[in-house]
Amino acid sequence: MMTKRPAWVWITAIIAVLFGVMTIKSGGSVLFIDGEARRAAGNIVDFVLWFNFSAGFVYIATGIGIWLGKAWAPAAAITIATLTLSVFVAFGIHIIFGGEYELRTVAAMTVRSVVWIAIGITGYRAVYSHQLQDRAQ
Repeated sequence: MMTKRPAWVWITAIIAVLFGVMTIKSGGSVLFIDGEARRAAGNIVDFVLWFNFSAGFVYIATGIGIWLGKAWAPAAAITIATLTLSVFVAFGIHIIFGGEYELRTVAAMTVRSVVWIAIGITGYRAVYSHQLQDRAQ
């Protein structure tokens, strides 16, 4: 018998998958289509753009893993958060040394970091509380 998923599971999974789809679409438009998206991107930072585009696929996989209740999904979310923060630090170093950038990239990296930290923490808390419930029974 299939158990009903808590609201946080489907909300988190949908956020992760939608975030991934939007990331792939926006990053792919700048990387692969010589059009309006590329012109509007302004001062792109290649390593940030490539990281975010690539991570979009992992966002989708992690969202699906969360939906399916896979044990690896919270670890994947924490890994995404950690790598995003690492790229954010490298991006900060790029800025400190006079590299060109767009302020919206700072905002986007902040949002990505906060979202994936929250997803990772939520996932670990759910797994941990589930393990405690199993032990109590």
